[in-house]
Parts: sequence; structure tokens; C-alpha cells
Amino acid sequence: MGRLSAAFVKNAKDPGRYGDGDGLYLVIAPRGSKSWICRIQKDGKRRDIGLGSSKKVPLAMARARAAKVRSQVEAGIDPIAERRKEAGIPTFREAALQVFAENKATWKNQKHRAQWLSTLEAYAFPTLGGHSVAEIDGHHVRDAVISIWLEKPETARRVRQRINTVIDWAIAKGYRTVPLPIAAMNKSLPRVKAKAEHHKALSYAEVPGFMKRLRERETVSRLAFQALILTATRSGEVRGATWSEIDLEAKLWVIPAERMKGGREHAVPLTDEVVAVLQRAATYREARNDLVFPGVRHGKPLSDMTLTKLCRDLEVAAVPHGFRSSFRDWVSEETDFDGAVAEMALAHAIENKVEAAYRRGNLLEKRRGLMDAWANFLNPNQIP
Repeated sequence: MGRLSAAFVKNAKDPGRYGDGDGLYLVIAPRGSKSWICRIQKDGKRRDIGLGSSKKVPLAMARARAAKVRSQVEAGIDPIAERRKEAGIPTFREAALQVFAENKATWKNQKHRAQWLSTLEAYAFPTLGGHSVAEIDGHHVRDAVISIWLEKPETARRVRQRINTVIDWAIAKGYRTVPLPIAAMNKSLPRVKAKAEHHKALSYAEVPGFMKRLRERETVSRLAFQALILTATRSGEVRGATWSEIDLEAKLWVIPAERMKGGREHAVPLTDEVVAVLQRAATYREARNDLVFPGVRHGKPLSDMTLTKLCRDLEVAAVPHGFRSSFRDWVSEETDFDGAVAEMALAHAIENKVEAAYRRGNLLEKRRGLMDAWANFLNPNQIP
């Protein structure tokens, strides 16, 4: 028989903790609110588990709930986790997997798709994975990223952003009502000294020599790399190119918006040199496969690492993306072409409103002249 009575629970007003026995306590807060807790101890660790407000949970029910908690603990079951399951609120790990499943098809970048979940598995799940999405607060997120905040700041920021995405999803699903305190959390983290990061690139004077070495052997990857340099496009844009995007007679390659980093359709004028490369690539065309540069696996494009490995094999201190920088430096230092034309060729966004207005047309004919000049610089004597 417990020490408390229903009448005492109803009439007690003095703040404090009143024991009923077997770890059940009535807690009266300084402002008068009353609630139940069950104090348990297992393996030398003590925990207080809330059982609800005394307004909604009468004494008999509180005793029944306390008994259930004690039996769960004795059986090695976590009462809090069990309660979450009964309420249908997912853990952070479960919520993150759901967010990934719902969104992965919309992420066109395969590297981003792979890293989104792997970074959470490495840095968030160990500390947050078992927590209910309703319970996670700013200090949980800070604890998850603090160990890599200074060592791997970019990774830490991405982990923080992805955690926040999961929490926003939980709010939208009705599992919680409060967002993370981003501003306070950011202020609590050490300041990271900004470092400018640039893609490794060859000087533009070295690019013709590299192109010559690419032509020494003919493979799909070498043809793709030549096309990348000649068009000053990104690796993913070239590797994902399809014949349906290319009009060899009009000498035009139109990359759809969904394959562009900026989400806008991009028209690329094709020089005679690029057309010759594409005609040679056509000899590698696979049946029922529209890819211009197919990879080793049937129906799949070249992998991101294929072109990077080619740079390593040819022992050049550059990465594929760096050749866009080489092109831009060449335009600035060796030609009289307007900067807006070069930026349009690179499909860059322009912040200056006046320059952006000038660029609204796609400047296709001006860019044809620019890309012809670039092709002549890369190989002034012959068509590849």
C-alpha cells in the first residue's frame, strides 16, 4: 500500500517531492504544478522518468505506470524508448533514413547523394541516432559536430545542415513544434578561420601540352576530357551528356536545366574541334544507350573519378574542374573578349545587376567566337 492518498494529491500545495514508495514521487513545482516521476536505478545509474501531470494521471494510474516502468527496467528495456515507439515518434536515425528515402531521387549529384547519409552515419548517429526527433535540441547538435568543427569545418557545417533538414522534416510531420535554435548554437561554436579553397588547375600555357598528351591514345575517357576542356564545362555536364542534347549540324549542345548546377538551361556552341571529338565518340555508342561518353558498366556514364584518375595517370597537378579556371585566366590575360561573355560560357551567375542585364541574351554568337579562339589556342595546327 502506498503512502500517499488521492486526497493528499488533490490538496497538497507546498513545493517539494513526496514519496509514495517503490520510486514513485509526486513533485510540486514552486508555481504549484504537480507531476509524477518514477525514480529508478540500474547498474549504478539513477534516472527520473516522468509519468505525467497529476491533473491527467490520478494516483492509481501513476502507480500502475510506475510499476510498468520498473518491470521494463528489470527486463533491460528502456522505458523512454519504449514510450516513443508507442507514441509513433521516430528516432533521429529513423527520421534521417526517411528523409533520405524521400529526397534521394531528386538529388542529381551522385556524390552528394552518397555523402548525405554517410556523414550522418559517421558524425550524427553515434550521439543523436537513438534520440527521439522531438527531444533533440541545440546542445545535442553542438555535441555531434564539435569534435570535427575545427579539423573538418566544411564537413561539420554540412552535418549541421543535414541534421537541421531532418528536424525541419520532423516539424512538418507533426513530431515536434520547435525548430533548432540555430543562432544560439552557431554562437556557441568556435570561430573557424576562413580559408580560400581553389580547384587545382594548370596554367593556361600548359593546357595545349596536356591536350596533346590526351590525343596520344584514344579512349572514351580521353575523348570526354578533350570535350570538357574545349567546351569549358563541368565534369558532370560532360559525363552525363546525351546525344539527344546535341545537334552536330547546328553545332550546338543544349544542357537541360536539371543537369546544370545553377538549375538553368545552358547552350554550348560547338567548335569544329569539339564536333570532331564527338564524331569519334559516336564510334563507341552503345545500343539503346543515349550517353555520349558511356562508362564501363552498360548504361552508366563515366564515373567522377575516371577523369580525375586520368589527371593522375598523366602526372598533372590539376583536377578536371580546374581547367575551367585555366580557360577563364586565358580569356582575361590573352584576349579582348568581354568578361560577361566568358562568364556566360562558364554558366556562372553574375551578381552585378547591370552586367547580368547585359547577359540576359545567351550571347551565343559572341561565345562561338570565344570558343573558336580557345580551340585555336589549344591546338593551332590541326583539328583533333
